[in-house]
Amino acid sequence: MNYTKELLEKDRVKFTVDVSTEEWQGAVQKAYEKNKNKFRVEGFRKGKVPRKVIENMYGAGVFFEDALDIILPETYGQVLDKESELFPVAAPEVDIEEINESALRYTATVQLRPTVKLGAYTGLDFTKKSVEVSDEEVEAEIKKDLENAGSWEPVGDRAVGNGDKCVIDFSGSVDGVKFDGGTAKDYTLVLGSGSFIPGFEDQMVGMKVGETRVVKVKFPEEYHAENLAGKDAEFEVVVHSATVKNVPALDDETVKDISEFDTVDDYKKSVKDRLAAKKEEEATFALDQDIIEKVAELAEVEVPQCMIDDEAEDMLKEFEYRMMYQGSDPEQFYKISGQSREKVLETYKTGAAKNVRIRLVLQEIIKLANITVTDEEVEEDLRKSAEEAGMEYEEFVKNVSDQHRSYLRSSRLSRKTFEFLRNSNNIK
Repeated sequence: MNYTKELLEKDRVKFTVDVSTEEWQGAVQKAYEKNKNKFRVEGFRKGKVPRKVIENMYGAGVFFEDALDIILPETYGQVLDKESELFPVAAPEVDIEEINESALRYTATVQLRPTVKLGAYTGLDFTKKSVEVSDEEVEAEIKKDLENAGSWEPVGDRAVGNGDKCVIDFSGSVDGVKFDGGTAKDYTLVLGSGSFIPGFEDQMVGMKVGETRVVKVKFPEEYHAENLAGKDAEFEVVVHSATVKNVPALDDETVKDISEFDTVDDYKKSVKDRLAAKKEEEATFALDQDIIEKVAELAEVEVPQCMIDDEAEDMLKEFEYRMMYQGSDPEQFYKISGQSREKVLETYKTGAAKNVRIRLVLQEIIKLANITVTDEEVEEDLRKSAEEAGMEYEEFVKNVSDQHRSYLRSSRLSRKTFEFLRNSNNIK
């Protein structure tokens, strides 16, 4: 294989690749071996039809498509191995320039990581938010702890209200006709959460377990399904069960159950310390964001659309993953909330462009400041993880994957980079 390289504008590169006859014929032979069982020719057993016989019957290029699937990734990978100083950020655009029994030439045009020209990134002025914890914040945090320690219990004979967790069936219709996505069974809904179309949950308040009620709502004018947008709808709703959170009272016995402390006073002090530590962490994070956003604003970089699109897709997939982890169906969410996946994806793209720009600027700072992470630092983080897990280090590391080590290295690199930026700028 031979190739030439042409650098294009906007950080793109075009490779012209000439695959040797030997490599190309090898790929065609592999394609034949993969597909030979699909051909039946009189006088030959299944899978025993010679390649030339098949090519004579169906044309010389009968195996070219599968051969391309074999040879393109292989030879393109070889090119990238030789061009290790280049960093593609997208799949290549491949065009076949020449293809026949003995020759293959193609071009692969690919977007590279864009060039970043940093502006000022040291000596800038920033203000870090002061950390204070009020009594009201302590009480609010204690309330959360008590609610988390509570248990869900049946509501009994009373009617359901906001905050109750209901398991329902619902069936929706417009003008008496059911519509796609409007029916579900054993759906868990916390009243007052705002998960459904406006008005739906409000009209459920006052229902009792076992009751059936018709809920009347109006679809949003911007609903993604045009046949439903702005339409009046009716949902027949059945409440199968309902539970309410039973929250314990704050006393020494409860404190012993929910914490490592024995008295309310000691527990309250620990909560205040916890909030102060959390606020300090948040203040540092906010400061880091202020710094990198300003540095990114001062930098010159043109973010390619492909990187923005990929980042937005990753952000949306993360959102959908969190929904599924919490037991919700993303497709059901889109239908009920009146949003399409495509519309939601578009809303992520502004944030995605900002994320990519910041990431590119951070990579350039890491390179210029020569910030690195040693194996010893990774081991230090592993030992800390083992301690937090209550395990001996030697036993803990037996189950640590290379992927987790890479994650720890990346996390440490990020921390060191932001520490460098804090130390290199003026913080009040």
